[in-house]
Amino acid sequence: MTTTAASEKIGFIGLGLMGHGIAKNIVDKGYGLTFLGRKNRKPAEDLIGRGAKEAATSRDVAAASDIVFICVTGSREVEAIIRGPGGLKEGLKKGSVVVDCSTVALAAELKEIGVDFVDAPLSRTPKEASEGTLDAMVGAPDALFARVKPVIETWAGRIVHIGDTGDGHRMKLLNNFISLGYAAIYSEALALAEKVGISPPRFDSVIRNGRMDCGFYQTFMRWTLEGDRDAHKFTIANAFKDLTYLESMAGAAGIANPLGNATKNSFAGAHATGPAEQFVPMLATYIGKVNGVDLMPSKDGKKQTI
Repeated sequence: MTTTAASEKIGFIGLGLMGHGIAKNIVDKGYGLTFLGRKNRKPAEDLIGRGAKEAATSRDVAAASDIVFICVTGSREVEAIIRGPGGLKEGLKKGSVVVDCSTVALAAELKEIGVDFVDAPLSRTPKEASEGTLDAMVGAPDALFARVKPVIETWAGRIVHIGDTGDGHRMKLLNNFISLGYAAIYSEALALAEKVGISPPRFDSVIRNGRMDCGFYQTFMRWTLEGDRDAHKFTIANAFKDLTYLESMAGAAGIANPLGNATKNSFAGAHATGPAEQFVPMLATYIGKVNGVDLMPSKDGKKQTI
């Protein structure tokens, strides 16, 4: 199939916290979009109002599209979307492309039916997804990258071509290892600080604007300091999942990963105690609790809840 960027028909599956913002930008910037709806009708109705079309099955999305984006939680979901009854494989045409924005790859299986696979995992939050300024780490051969880049540019402000298919996912795991490692360190440091009489605001007054400050620190701290639960909307469940993938990648590479395992264990405890909708900055509250200190923030004079 020979197409130009302007003629590509786009499919989208996964209208979650990140996916709706991505899909919105694709259709707003001129691409015909067919998407798979979900029980939460608000994102679907928004996209329909912008001119997108809704499909009943993943197969129908594939049949209507040249490039299909998947933005779901992890490997089981992606495998079901591609392989399951009414799945993408039943509707994909030879020459189509599947772009996976999560953290899993099925390139070899799709190659057998003449379909290319691109991994383009994301970084940042739903706020940047809506604004079209996400970071994307893309794994694809050069020619395939050139084909999908114009579409990715509709929702990403920073696109890095990491290497061949699979390299984007590997880089995403490394990126999340660093950010989630920061989260585990910040959480333990805040708990220790509180235990020895240094409050979160006093702790922050030293770190903020110093050499140890960074954008991730600032969004992470907005929960503990301000009670802003939406500052960094990446769930603890997804963080734990990515750290288990990192552990598997390290094992396959034959490298010791003690800091990755320690970070994973910090999130494992928070994930096990729930609730499911906890976001990454709330790790500090959990680490505080298991160490006998109260890091639950207040907002407008009232203690928050998770």
